[in-house]
Amino acid sequence: MTQHLTLLTGASRGMGLAIARQLLSQGHTVLCISRSVSDALAQHAERAGSTVLQWTHDLAEGAALSVRLENWLNEQGDDAWTSATLINNAGVIPRIGPLSEADAADLARTLRVGLEAPMQLTAVFLRATESWRAERKVLNISSGLGRRAMASQAAYCAVKAGIDHFTRCLALDEAQKSTGAKVCSLAPGVIDTDMQAQLRGADGSAFPDRDNFLQLKSGGQLTSPEEAARRVLSYLARPDFGSHPVADIRD
Repeated sequence: MTQHLTLLTGASRGMGLAIARQLLSQGHTVLCISRSVSDALAQHAERAGSTVLQWTHDLAEGAALSVRLENWLNEQGDDAWTSATLINNAGVIPRIGPLSEADAADLARTLRVGLEAPMQLTAVFLRATESWRAERKVLNISSGLGRRAMASQAAYCAVKAGIDHFTRCLALDEAQKSTGAKVCSLAPGVIDTDMQAQLRGADGSAFPDRDNFLQLKSGGQLTSPEEAARRVLSYLARPDFGSHPVADIRD
């Protein structure tokens, strides 16, 4: 029997929630790591006859989470799964404005949730599963802003640029191994989520690009979380996944 395990951060809302629902509908076992539990997701798993595990954890405290995750993975058998995938999806946008006005704690949280935690979780995922017979993948959710600078978004842009480059380095590491994991940092396009609403609601005097985000919404150019999830999972399932360590869903 085919058994697929997916570990997913930021699964309680937006595209992350849609990804979790679609994976459960496909029969995957999904371990969701978010700050809150979704009763609706648990009900969906029950209807689908799939297994969902929901861990509540603040990714700003990634070191403690990494210990828990590594222990859990070590409890799994080497041949328990046909595939094992880590999707680092969670991220936060700090207060929108020029870096000179940024709060130190806000910056630290953005970097820890968006970059530090994914690196920590990826490290333990790869270490704990290295002897597994399962096909292993790491999908990091990036952004066009990791590849294009934007005023008043220094921290978020830096996080996503970091995600891209860490994935490039990771791909080189895994290529040295006979059964290395396939890895990719994927920009999913512009999605109609709370993050987009946060950008549209920013103070225009502090965020020169606000009108662009307003036009994306008014022009119907935002992808729904469900459609974005479908595209991301379709990309993840491609035979050539990992051939390009940094990619864009629109390419």
